[in-house]
Amino acid sequence: MATKKKKKSWKEMPPLARFGTLVAAAVQLSLLVAAQRDISRRPAEQIRGSKAVWRMVTLINFVGPGSYFAFGRKNLPAAPK
Repeated sequence: MATKKKKKSWKEMPPLARFGTLVAAAVQLSLLVAAQRDISRRPAEQIRGSKAVWRMVTLINFVGPGSYFAFGRKNLPAAPK
């Protein structure tokens, strides 16, 4: 039988684990804000699918914003020189 391991509280975490958690949270929040801002500013014609669906997808940790930036935006034609 496997015993359940009690989750550590914030105070019980080692300093490096706390730092890693804060960095991961900051990265996640930055990606979320960047994706939401891009969806707001980009015309619907330049987004694959619905803006509303991509807004919901970006709420999934790390995977959502990454998916939007990789697959949700249409490639723009190169600007003439």
